[in-house]
Parts: sequence; C-alpha cells; structure tokens
Amino acid sequence: MEWLGRYNRVKIDLSALVYNLKQVRELVGPETRIMGVVKADAYGHGRITVSRALESNSVDRLGVAFLWEALDLREKGIRCPIVILSGIENGEEAAAVVENDLTPVVYDLERAETLAREAEIRGKRISVQVKVDTGMGRLGISLGEAAAFLEKIRAYPSLIPEGLTSHFPSADEPSRKFTEDQIALFRKVIQRGRSLGLELPVNSLANSAGVMAHPDSYFQMVRPGIMLYGGMPDPNFRGPVTLRPVMALSGRILQVRRLPEGTSVSYGRTYQTKGERKIAVLSAGYSDGLPRRLSNRGQVLIRGRRAPIVGRVCMNLLMVDVTGLEPVRPGEEAVFLGRQGEDCITGDQLAAWADTISYEIFCAIGQSHPKEYVK
Repeated sequence: MEWLGRYNRVKIDLSALVYNLKQVRELVGPETRIMGVVKADAYGHGRITVSRALESNSVDRLGVAFLWEALDLREKGIRCPIVILSGIENGEEAAAVVENDLTPVVYDLERAETLAREAEIRGKRISVQVKVDTGMGRLGISLGEAAAFLEKIRAYPSLIPEGLTSHFPSADEPSRKFTEDQIALFRKVIQRGRSLGLELPVNSLANSAGVMAHPDSYFQMVRPGIMLYGGMPDPNFRGPVTLRPVMALSGRILQVRRLPEGTSVSYGRTYQTKGERKIAVLSAGYSDGLPRRLSNRGQVLIRGRRAPIVGRVCMNLLMVDVTGLEPVRPGEEAVFLGRQGEDCITGDQLAAWADTISYEIFCAIGQSHPKEYVK
C-alpha cells in the first residue's frame, strides 16, 4: 500500500554509487584512504542503505555532520569508522562518542577536554581529527593557534590525534592560487604537528573538487561527497572522470490539453501560448523538491524527448509543452531527474536551470519522497 496513489517515484541506483566510488579509487590510488560523506541523509539518497553499500565496497570511513547521524548508523549495524565532521557539544555527547567508537572532529579545547575525560572514565582511548582553518572561515582552529592547540591535545593520554583536517571553499574554480595556498598551509601545519611528536598518520583535505582537480591535496585520506552521487561541485565544473547519476525522479502525466493562442498558464500568467499548443500537466512541483526557479526554464523527459516547462512551477504540479510529441496521453511517465530512453537530465542540469548546485537538488528531492533502491 506504500505506493498506492503515489505518482512520483525516487529511485536510487546503488550500482551507480559503487561505480562512482571506483572512479574515486582510480583517481587517488590504492594508498589513499577514502571517507564517503553521508551527511544530510547521504545528500538525500538515504544514509543507511548508502552507508551499507559503501561499507560493503570497502570504504575506509564514513563522514556525517552530527552525532545523531552516527548513532543511527551504529544502531543499524554499520561498523566501519565514522567521523563526526561538526564535532560534539557536551559531556553526554562525548560519552556516546566513546561508547560507540566514533571519531569526532575537534576545534575547541573545552570540548576536547570533555572528550578526554569521558574516555578516561571508561578506560578507553579515542581517535580525534583536529580541524584547522586554512581559508574556509568556518569551523576550525586558526593557523596561528594550531601549534598551541596540538600541544594541549597531545597532553591528553586518552585522545589519539590521528590527523588534521581542513576544508576547501573554492577548489572547483578555474583560478587555482587560493587552493594551492591552502594546500601549502595545510602541509606546514602537519609538519609543525609532527615536529611536536605527533604522528598524524591520517590527514584529510580534499573534498570532491579536490579529488578531481587537485591531486596534491590527497594527503592520506580524501572526503568525496557529491561525486559519489554523480554530481559535480558546480554545474560548470568539468571533472576528469565520467560519473553515473544515482538518483532519479519520475512522475506521471495527469492531463493533456490543447490551449488556443494567447492562453496564460499557471500563477502570475508568466507564460502565454503563441499559437495553439498542447500542454501536459505533470504530477510534481516544488513540494517534491523541484525548484520554483525551473519555471519557464527547465525541461522534462517524455517519451525520451525533452519538453520545456512552461509557466510557474506549482506546489504539486507543473506544466510542459508537448506540442509535436504525438500521441502523449495521461498516465505516461515523465522524468524530472534521470534517464529516459537515450537522454538523461542530470542534477547539474537541473541546478544550472535553477541557479543552484546539485547538492541542493538531491537533498530536496530525497527528503520529499520514499526511495526505491536498485542494485
């Protein structure tokens, strides 16, 4: 009964996910570890099923944003190392980290001390990643404070600083200087930490853009996210490998109408027919994760051919011009994201039409629907 009355379907192709992981491996080589980033419900693809697929294909670590995501993975039987990229907040969270063998990112001495105390109480040692800010301006220790911070972390016997981590803000841009400067700064901080007696065996800087555009940023571990799901860091980014789309969204034609010249379509009357047009009303809108910015800009696949979206995207419906696609009938499939026939609408194409990025597209669509997994 789950699908009764549901016209819109989201399918997740796990074979495409595994293929994309293999592309990462081919780029970084066998010596570089891979952290598969599964935060935000695996970018809308479903963190449990995606994590199981990545774990069964020997990913080295999984990355989540917050503790509750890591606990959910543990409860569902995921055993591989999990890194909490946004760290922890208090003693209760620190205790859960220790009990579940999780690896938090640390960037605050008070929270590091809390972690150390909880680990010592339980007679354990836990691994941590120390975050330094090399230019993102977000979470992290400033470069000038990094050495003193590492000295204090080293003083806690229950903490194992397994490596440093940082983040790229613009590794997908054509200009390379800022990113190359970040890489150099990150390397210097690692050297400084090792000069203090820390081994720091697993350092991590490269996100998907770094993996594809900056081989000198690999260090000992990379953190691919969007590229695992078949997307690019930016719609205009051109990567060195071909990726397969993992998510697809399809719906149904509800009605096909012949509208005379001068007929306005949808809210705001932003589109008016020029001559008689055949307009199909489809079963998805912005409540299904399709951006309203697709209005009068996006395209949909029907019968393997592209049909332009006309008028404003509504909450549950949108309209496309199917003039010339004879004979189109109610009940036929319409593909908003993914492949139909020989053509494919990618997350990056949707993102370009909507002036956004595929991350937002995938998260919005994935959060709006139950998912079917295809192996």
